[in-house]
Amino acid sequence: MPEPKIVLAVVGLPGAGKTEATQYILKQTGWPKVYFGDVIFDEMKRRNLDINEDNEKVTRNDIRAQRGMGACAIISMPKIKKYYQTSSVVLESFYSWEEYRVTKREFGDNFYVLALFASPHTRIQRLIHRPVRPLSEAEAISRDYSQIEDAHQAGPIARADFMIINEGSREYLFDQIDKILKKLRGI
Repeated sequence: MPEPKIVLAVVGLPGAGKTEATQYILKQTGWPKVYFGDVIFDEMKRRNLDINEDNEKVTRNDIRAQRGMGACAIISMPKIKKYYQTSSVVLESFYSWEEYRVTKREFGDNFYVLALFASPHTRIQRLIHRPVRPLSEAEAISRDYSQIEDAHQAGPIARADFMIINEGSREYLFDQIDKILKKLRGI
């Protein structure tokens, strides 16, 4: 029996382990990934803007002002559908409640959300010490508030089909993901 096709979004606040989890899922499954951030970067390139955090924020806000908070899902939908014709799909940089609603409407019971949770203290420590784009404690706290208030990120986390408390080792995280993948694949 062929494994069921799904669309899986990996969500969580900054420092929860989304990138680590997504990379592991891709390695384990070979599923294609749709990165919602590409919508922003493609628009920045179209506008001939330098790729930096300030331009990224302005561009994201412009796109959302024009197309709504579900814009990244709406714009990415043709790519998701194309991959979904032949495979399950992983969504990265999936944030807003509106993106959730757009994707749920399109894929119904074949759409799943995996939320990663880590305490604010754990996430702040990870963000302070990460090798790429480290943040200060104040920046990390400010980013949390922005993700919740401005990006509407709490909704998809609250409605997640699966939740991993990511306070431990990578091995623990990967073991939990393996269990979830078995459920999703019907194994």
